[in-house]
Amino acid sequence: MKIIILSAGQGTRLYPHTVDRPKCLVPVADDCTLLGWQLRQLEAAGGREVVIVTGFGADQVAAEIRRYEGAMTVRTLHNPAYATTDNLASALLAAPEMDRDFIILNGDTLFTAGVPAGLCAAPVEPVRVTVAWKNRFDDDDMKAIVTDQRLQAVAKTLPASAANAESIGMILFRGTGVTWFREALAAAAQNGNAARQFYLSAVDGLAKQHPAGIHAVSQDEWAEVDVPADLERARLCLARWRQAESPLPASRT
Repeated sequence: MKIIILSAGQGTRLYPHTVDRPKCLVPVADDCTLLGWQLRQLEAAGGREVVIVTGFGADQVAAEIRRYEGAMTVRTLHNPAYATTDNLASALLAAPEMDRDFIILNGDTLFTAGVPAGLCAAPVEPVRVTVAWKNRFDDDDMKAIVTDQRLQAVAKTLPASAANAESIGMILFRGTGVTWFREALAAAAQNGNAARQFYLSAVDGLAKQHPAGIHAVSQDEWAEVDVPADLERARLCLARWRQAESPLPASRT
């Protein structure tokens, strides 16, 4: 499976941890960064190829990749407009890489290997959005409305009273779903405020025209890192995952 990781941002809300490094290179344990953990888990889940969209600190990300010793092919794609755009622009830049089945992944999401492995093992759908069920939301959550195992809408601006799940920032596209997503990205780019939009605005538009399935995981299987409090929680999650870790046989697709 091919994976595209959107890691162009500096992560200014994580100051002072990101003063001199991009968010994806913030340490989440003594021996690994956020990106380093992602790569280990993706490889354990059967990943074959990773393309990382970089921006701030691109040379540091390149150095991190050189330290990676796994079996996957890992390379970068630079977004020179990272300082003035959000991740819709990074996804648009990566559109030529969307040439076959792939997973798109936020660069600030920590997860266990079982999350991408379970996503790939789920019954084949053109689109599967990974969500975690949730009852209470804050303004920063990427809220989702799911009905009958189908994504109906996804956006931070959704009313909390209408939402019943949260997107964790990991989506699998297969077959026609790849084309649908590329078309949705192109449509989202026509919005006058496209530079400051999340790529999930394109997924929201796609879900209103085509069936988008979901893959549900528990809140204990992932963590998002946006602010210092998130980082502390993520480090605790990672320590817990390592304590419970057992070898996961890779199933390469």
